[in-house]
Amino acid sequence: MRWLAARGAAGDAREVAAPGADIWDCAQGWSRSSWRLIDLCAIWEPGVFLPSAAADGSRASTGVGKSRPNEAEKLSTVRKAHIERHKASRACGLGSREQGLVLRMARQQAPPWVHVALIFFLLSLGGAIEIPMDLTQPPTITKQSVKDHIVDPRDNILIECEAKGNPAPSFHWTRNSRFFNIAKDPRVSMRRRSGTLVIDFRSGGRPEEYEGEYQCFARNKFGTALSNRIRLQVSKSPLWPKENLDPVVVQEGAPLTLQCNPPPGLPSPVIFWMSSSMEPITQDKRVSQGHNGDLYFSNVMLQDMQTDYSCNARFHFTHTIQQKNPFTLKVLTNNPYNDSSLRNHPDIYSARGVAERTPSFMYPQGTSSSQMVLRGMDLLLECIASGVPTPDIAWYKKGGDLPSNKAKFENFNKALRITNVSEEDSGEYFCLASNKMGSIRHTISVRVKAAPYWLDEPKNLILAPGEDGRLVCRANGNPKPTVQWMVNGEPLQSAPPNPNREVAGDTIIFRDTQISSRAVYQCNTSNEHGYLLANAFVSVLDVPPRMLSPRNQLIRVILYNRTRLDCPFFGSPIPTLRWFKNGQGSNLDGGNYHVYENGSLEIKMIRKEDQGIYTCVATNILGKAENQVRLEVKDPTRIYRMPEDQVAKRGTTVQLECRVKHDPSLKLTVSWLKDDEPLYIGNRMKKEDDSLTIFGVAERDQGSYTCMASTELDQDLAKAYLTVLGRPDRPRDLELTDLAERSVRLTWIPGDDNNSPITDYVVQFEEDQFQPGVWHDHSKFPGSVNSAVLHLSPYVNYQFRVIAVNEVGSSHPSLPSERYRTSGAPPESNPSDVKGEGTRKNNMEITWTPMNATSAFGPNLRYIVKWRRRETRETWNNVTVWGSRYVVGQTPVYVPYEIRVQAENDFGKGPEPDTVIGYSGEDYPRAAPTEVKIRVLNSTAISLQWNRVYSDTVQGQLREYRAYYWRESSLLKNLWVSQKRQQASFPGDRPRGVVARLFPYSNYKLEMVVVNGRGDGPRSETKEFTTPEGVPSAPRRFRVRQPNLETINLEWDHPEHPNGILIGYTLRYVPFNGTKLGKQMVENFSPNQTKFSVQRADPVSRYRFSLSARTQVGSGEAATEESPAPPNEAYTNNQADIATQGWFIGLMCAIALLVLILLIVCFIKRSRGGKYPVREKKDVPLGPEDPKEEDGSFDYSDEDNKPLQGSQTSLDGTIKQQESDDSLVDYGEGGEGQFNEDGSFIGQYTVKKDKEETEGNESSEATSPVNAIYSLA
Repeated sequence: MRWLAARGAAGDAREVAAPGADIWDCAQGWSRSSWRLIDLCAIWEPGVFLPSAAADGSRASTGVGKSRPNEAEKLSTVRKAHIERHKASRACGLGSREQGLVLRMARQQAPPWVHVALIFFLLSLGGAIEIPMDLTQPPTITKQSVKDHIVDPRDNILIECEAKGNPAPSFHWTRNSRFFNIAKDPRVSMRRRSGTLVIDFRSGGRPEEYEGEYQCFARNKFGTALSNRIRLQVSKSPLWPKENLDPVVVQEGAPLTLQCNPPPGLPSPVIFWMSSSMEPITQDKRVSQGHNGDLYFSNVMLQDMQTDYSCNARFHFTHTIQQKNPFTLKVLTNNPYNDSSLRNHPDIYSARGVAERTPSFMYPQGTSSSQMVLRGMDLLLECIASGVPTPDIAWYKKGGDLPSNKAKFENFNKALRITNVSEEDSGEYFCLASNKMGSIRHTISVRVKAAPYWLDEPKNLILAPGEDGRLVCRANGNPKPTVQWMVNGEPLQSAPPNPNREVAGDTIIFRDTQISSRAVYQCNTSNEHGYLLANAFVSVLDVPPRMLSPRNQLIRVILYNRTRLDCPFFGSPIPTLRWFKNGQGSNLDGGNYHVYENGSLEIKMIRKEDQGIYTCVATNILGKAENQVRLEVKDPTRIYRMPEDQVAKRGTTVQLECRVKHDPSLKLTVSWLKDDEPLYIGNRMKKEDDSLTIFGVAERDQGSYTCMASTELDQDLAKAYLTVLGRPDRPRDLELTDLAERSVRLTWIPGDDNNSPITDYVVQFEEDQFQPGVWHDHSKFPGSVNSAVLHLSPYVNYQFRVIAVNEVGSSHPSLPSERYRTSGAPPESNPSDVKGEGTRKNNMEITWTPMNATSAFGPNLRYIVKWRRRETRETWNNVTVWGSRYVVGQTPVYVPYEIRVQAENDFGKGPEPDTVIGYSGEDYPRAAPTEVKIRVLNSTAISLQWNRVYSDTVQGQLREYRAYYWRESSLLKNLWVSQKRQQASFPGDRPRGVVARLFPYSNYKLEMVVVNGRGDGPRSETKEFTTPEGVPSAPRRFRVRQPNLETINLEWDHPEHPNGILIGYTLRYVPFNGTKLGKQMVENFSPNQTKFSVQRADPVSRYRFSLSARTQVGSGEAATEESPAPPNEAYTNNQADIATQGWFIGLMCAIALLVLILLIVCFIKRSRGGKYPVREKKDVPLGPEDPKEEDGSFDYSDEDNKPLQGSQTSLDGTIKQQESDDSLVDYGEGGEGQFNEDGSFIGQYTVKKDKEETEGNESSEATSPVNAIYSLA
């Protein structure tokens, strides 16, 4: 949807806004510059123009601010009217875009001030000419109080009367048609330069003393103007008379009227009914309040006794509420039980024993009545009927239809209101009250009368000496009003005779008017229903033409729009006015131009060639005056890429485009509206020049989005609708009908589906006996239904709610329905999940799942528990239980029982239950598996085989055979192992199994047991077995370094899991350059070697290395690395330069000096027999001699893995025992190490040295700087 709009800029710029395609507003400003900028726009309505109209009925516009410049601020807000809801759009009929652009107009309801402006200017067109205030003129009333003036007694009284004139008028008042001497009353004063009366009660006094009829007189030397007769009344809010009300006794089903009879107030109070605890009385077609304030019951029900009834009156001026003593009802009934389940019964009256009867009218009484209403007022017709069932009311008009555009029904169709009554609404109306027992009707004869209303109100008359004129005063009413003329406040009959004046009924004719004819005439027209008073002065002036608007105005307009150039002027005799363009001699009129009687020039469609300077010239016999207006034509603002309607799910991102073209000389502003209100751009939105992006769309983002591109002169609007798919709204108005013993019909009103169709309805229920407050799913229905029959269980006090479901999600639950209780019955089922299990070796616990509220079927639900030993044919034992378990004591070990559990309530027993087999308690098994045999499968798994135990030794249900095993030691010497017991389970009665995930190269022990529900039986004989060697894990911390372009150095650490005796390492490496591979080379190393250097064949190729460790079983997992990319020459030169820098040499010297000092300190300490602190805590020294390393031995150092607690690392890197004998064991040919519980290697391999080697300086390798120090020492 798209529309255009033009607006006026009423700010400091004081610029003219040209009329847009769909709306024109005009606000005139003032400036002192050479070319003044003013606001000039017109408000266009179909067939009407502002402020002047052409004689031929065509449309035009004019300035609004001639005598009221402040209107500019109001009219500049016309732009805001564009964002109101647009009912339609239409073309202006100005041709195609090629011929002049088809402009689109949006029609809307104008704000109230626009209508005021419309009336003001239409009056000016009819001859109500405004005389400039610098010219002499009679007084004119500009402001006065309303005819019926009701005041608050707590405030001062203000009676308004203001007037203008030259010279300024003086004021005096009459009260009750007698002169009111203000000077004699100290409480009464008159405002300065005004006739407004102020009556002050701060020093005391009673406002009631000043009630009466007041009239204001404004007088100067040219005449006297009168205000309306203002009737002053003081608001009254009298107290309710005290009364004691006896309880109202009424038979159930009978009609009842509770009368309010409020105290008379001024104005009349607003009546409403509440309880004495201020709870509103619920009203419907059975119980409702009449227009007179009484409360009517078409028929009384027992439930009406649950509250009392108090009439309340709220008074407008005092803002107080007065409460009448409450009525108490006592309802006589044949059925004293107010069962809530009957409220929704389809025939509640017969269910409660209330006799049905035909309708009769409670108000108005009888078969006919009459009513009189004044023209322009609201007609309210009311019919309230009694009857059982409650009657329905329908309205008709005899001989025609009800006026659909003015008629509306109120108070549950008991009242018919017709607004703004006219003579055509008179006639006979009748209301029809009907129920299934019959019908009755009441006829109301409506007569429409009318207070006087204007047909032709007299207007001010401005004449030049010698001219003729007339004042016309025509009014209508019912009955026909009379017309009385006055002059300067006196009856025309008593005024001095004037030979130039002739009275002809409702017209006064003036001939050859002279200066002496100046006066103010009053026309008073009245009948029994009211009066109208109008002032119109006759002014005789000799004034040459004068221009009333600023000179040299600048008007900027939009291309192809209709606009109008105003040239307000005054003169007497009335001047003639002509228009010229760019100084040309020809008068502008006809074709694209049209000049109105008030002198305004309309240009029907602006073109580029219309730009220029326009001159208006006013001429009469006394002279001439002229003014100039400069017109500039601007390109229109257009949205050429508009936002489009979109449908989005919650959480997604939406982008709305809005691309605009505009006149480059105008400042463009792009803003967004949501639902015709300014859009707040939060952190989820991003506004750019040509788009609006919404991130994480939520349900509140749904609505219409309007892109508003505006300049100082016009704007273009484009609208798109964003639909957000959301969860449905909750269903409402749940109703229970078709009540039966085992079913009920539930009906609901669906909520809004929020743009995603409802797929399902979930009905839930809650009961208040077993699980109050807990809701359970009852049933599910398709989304196309809103009524369903629900099957119910006996003896449940149901309450229902409904949840709607669509593709987005589920709604909130509806409000719950009324409760409905079903009658009881014996149970139709028994508890489920019945079990018999022993908790001890001499008992059996019988358990079951208790029945819920919908299966209890009656009060005092209990369970009959029966049991007996299986296949013994002994009599049944039984007991009655209210819970969900029962324990049978003194039972043999693991004996089968037959068990039955039957439900029972106060209405009887359930069906015969099924028999369930249960077992008494179990005892520990008495025997262990025998003939356990072990066969080693591989380095990590074994196979087990055993003889099964006899069933009578199990003493329960055999669950599994279980193997307990633990690692006794490792075949690697000096390696600590964890002896934590582990287990492997073999479910069922089986004779074999496999134990996996063992550690290679280790000694194990194993025991077996049989397991039942009570626990483990005795253990079998302990068996021992050994796992063979396995392959090692990958070498740790494989490192590749390239110190220069010729050499690559490799370093690594021993495998974390050797899984046997290492016999060496295998290195495979291959050179490569991009995708080109060289020849693979293989190197084998001893187990003690952890370094290797490779000489590069060329400085360009890189190398890929793969290193693996070997045991007798084979090679293990390989570690792979690649050599780094060859460094460039600049990098190499930089490395060479560093070695020659002075700071580097100094740093190396300092490090060497510190090392030397450290060595000296250690040597002195050793020579004195001191001990290094790390060795002070060792408890168990190594033996005096260690076996020598044989050939093939190697050193293994793990600097990352610390030894287990209880061991200390000495300065030479060996492991010292502390508390555990398992910390180190001999490993093969002298290696040392540790394994953790899962078999991973965490220790250190090291060459065994004797005491002399340890304490001497013959170590071949220093594993740390400390070792080096001791070697030197």
